[in-house]
Amino acid sequence: MDRVGYDPDSSWGEGVRLMRALLTGATTFLLLLLNTLTLIGPMMLIALFKVVLPGKQAKAACSRGVMWIAETWAEICKAIFALMTPTRWDIRGDQNLRSDTSYLVVCNHQSWVDIAALVQTFNRKTPYFKFFLKKELIWVPFLGLAFWALDYPFMKRYSKELLEKRPELKGKDLEITKAACEKFADMPVTVVNFLEGTRCTPEKQARQQSPYKHLLRPKAGGVAFVMAALGDDLDALLDVTIAYPEGKPPGFWALLSGQLERVIIDVRTHNLDPALWAGDYQEDAAFRAGVQRWVSDLWEQKDARIERLQKEW
Repeated sequence: MDRVGYDPDSSWGEGVRLMRALLTGATTFLLLLLNTLTLIGPMMLIALFKVVLPGKQAKAACSRGVMWIAETWAEICKAIFALMTPTRWDIRGDQNLRSDTSYLVVCNHQSWVDIAALVQTFNRKTPYFKFFLKKELIWVPFLGLAFWALDYPFMKRYSKELLEKRPELKGKDLEITKAACEKFADMPVTVVNFLEGTRCTPEKQARQQSPYKHLLRPKAGGVAFVMAALGDDLDALLDVTIAYPEGKPPGFWALLSGQLERVIIDVRTHNLDPALWAGDYQEDAAFRAGVQRWVSDLWEQKDARIERLQKEW
């Protein structure tokens, strides 16, 4: 074909774009895998030392070593994305973040790209962030070991139906949360909580009859347990809102293959009122209603913020 007459919208042009995306995605994935395989060995070794070495100071030093490796891994991931993809991370409100204080992060959840967005926003600006994970994730190859080495808390949540059948389990999930948070006592931490509990899709919104245009209903119990466990150790709330072009969350392949042009990450910092962890969320109905109202207010503001951000495209 004569290149003078090349039409990027032709089937041939579409084939070129798909091939370029495939090569970009495959190369990006391999570089990320190489980064992970290179650093997970030293991380596991230091984590092993943390288990076997006696003394609180030695264990704390190992924890700092593991965190340093994790932050280095994240910085290399950022460099790989910058090298291989055109994605522009439009980060707003992160100017006053600190690495010597503890934060609670609440964020909407639409895609696996959200994790990359959080890495872009917070790595080496705040303490390395921790997620509360389902205990089954410890069996995921490579990632499960990394989560264990990083002291990510593995949670076992009990359904309302199970608690009705086995009332002796009531309060166990809060005990597990508090025990997990004891690992954070000796150093600053950023705790991330996706209040929706799962990725938002139109199908899930319809199933929930969600009152929000862009969000699922938030679950206040998880964040209430974190605040009850960490309490005064938390210095601020970081309310993170992630928006994608045309309100269509991309798959992770879109990021890997260079097909995602821009992501907006809006960060709002709020002081936390000690009254939010001054009661018993499970037993005190009035206190529980107050926390739920606080979460609902956050979500109403977030829904309106997403609407405004999406109009920028």
